[in-house]
Amino acid sequence: MKRILRFYFALFLIIALNQSFLSQTAKNPSIGKEVTASEPTKNSAVTIEKVETDIAEALTIIQEKYVNKNLDYNELFKVAIDSMLHTLDPHSNYLDAKEFEQFRTEQQSQYFGIGATIGDLRDSSGKVIATYIKSTFEGSPANRAGLRYGDKIIEVNGVSMLGKPFPEVRSHLRGPRGTVAKIVIERHDTGKRETVEIIRDAVPQPSIPEAYMIRPGIGYIAMTVGFNQTTYNEFQKAMAELKSQGMEYLILDLRNNGGGLVNQAYRIASTFLARGQTVFTQKGRLENSYGTFPSDNPNPDKTPMVVLVNRNTASASEILAGALQDHDRALIVGEDTFGKGLVQNPFLLDYGSMLLLTIAKYQTPSGRLIQRDYSNGSLYDYYTNGGSLREERQNNKQKGEESKTDLGRKVYGGGGIQPDIVVKPESIPAERARQQAKLLDPIFAFAMDVVYGKVPSLESYRVNRPIIFNHVLKPSDFPITESVFQAFKNFAMEKYKIPANLIDQEREFIARNLRIEFVTAAYGSMTSFQVSNEYDEQLKQAIEALPKAKELLASSLQKREAFTNR
Repeated sequence: MKRILRFYFALFLIIALNQSFLSQTAKNPSIGKEVTASEPTKNSAVTIEKVETDIAEALTIIQEKYVNKNLDYNELFKVAIDSMLHTLDPHSNYLDAKEFEQFRTEQQSQYFGIGATIGDLRDSSGKVIATYIKSTFEGSPANRAGLRYGDKIIEVNGVSMLGKPFPEVRSHLRGPRGTVAKIVIERHDTGKRETVEIIRDAVPQPSIPEAYMIRPGIGYIAMTVGFNQTTYNEFQKAMAELKSQGMEYLILDLRNNGGGLVNQAYRIASTFLARGQTVFTQKGRLENSYGTFPSDNPNPDKTPMVVLVNRNTASASEILAGALQDHDRALIVGEDTFGKGLVQNPFLLDYGSMLLLTIAKYQTPSGRLIQRDYSNGSLYDYYTNGGSLREERQNNKQKGEESKTDLGRKVYGGGGIQPDIVVKPESIPAERARQQAKLLDPIFAFAMDVVYGKVPSLESYRVNRPIIFNHVLKPSDFPITESVFQAFKNFAMEKYKIPANLIDQEREFIARNLRIEFVTAAYGSMTSFQVSNEYDEQLKQAIEALPKAKELLASSLQKREAFTNR
């Protein structure tokens, strides 16, 4: 296998070099003669040995004669291999050693660091002042060390962090497990600096960031991160907790879930599908890359459910949504999903790298091919105009072949999962988005003052205790009253020179983000998602669709029972 991969890589690079040489000529300044590529030898059979010889010679010429001496050979090889793979399909990829290590870490639902969310604060001119702690995770090293919302990060291991954007600061905070991060922080309430030594450790990255009762009797599970090794166990735990709180309906949020481990999606689908009902079918060349995968659950869950999807719902999450839709087990609400129906298998290479190669295609139970067309070969177009930026479907109909669900409802392949109820996300003009972005820094700066009791009229909003995790938000938690809004308005006008009319126009945006900051300080970043959900139009429509989901489930169970009793 390694020899074959090496052959194809060499072949691609030779082709690329030949195209480059044939497409241009150069003047040799020393002798003034035009230099052109020589004619290729005709009727020369391509063998692995010849390609390996050519690639060695080509690399020698590059090394000896290229205009720049310092070449990044890892990047050169990576780009060459990726380009070769993307002539096959958009989802086959090469991961170098560093990327492969990151890939393995993500699959394990964890990373190594201090376990805190951080964010920038900029001044009125847009210059980064510093990066601050926003919240810590339950049981994380940062949480145990007492880091809190509003702590300014001054230094990490002797390197100043002032003025650096948060991605750079984050790279200093993360590191191998067991190593020390010596952090100098400045407390917002006192202005005093402290040195905290934190031993980096594994920090969980749950694939279900939030699960709670969004309304009486209605459970909500945000499965928005991806499918990794712990997803099914997290899901089972969330379901048990919600049922103990009286859940009668379920909303499963798959928006922005880009996929991951298919076996985890299969197990979650099997939670709701009866033994023998197909979850998906896989078709490939290799042994174990083809076959039908049915549920083996003798006692499936019968909670009526709505599944939320959008344009970034892809791959394994489309398998899950497609299985539930084809068996009329759930109502799908939102937008057309991304449309990734190709299965990648990892192949380990030398020097710690890995090849993710497409080995099969999958179909939903009704026979739908979910994969979108990629025949034009443009990777950019596939991910933009064909993906998250694509135009809406004409006449609300897919281009692919028609299939039918168990109850005979029409569904279409070739372009992702089409929702049963289409709900577009709210959008605003680009100029308004830029105006809103100007408000984020004053919102954060004001929130820190409020949280630490520096705004005389708002002492009741002070947070003088550690984070309370797993809190279910109530309307009485940090309401944005008229006095809060006016205090912010005065602050933003004075400190950031924000016009009064802009503040008044964006009152809802300001109220939402102020409350997010207060909730983050008191209950953590995970709980703050509940504030955003209160403004989510797609989620509101999903809640309203639950009675239809209940009717759909009843019809599906009735038909299945009738079929079983024949």
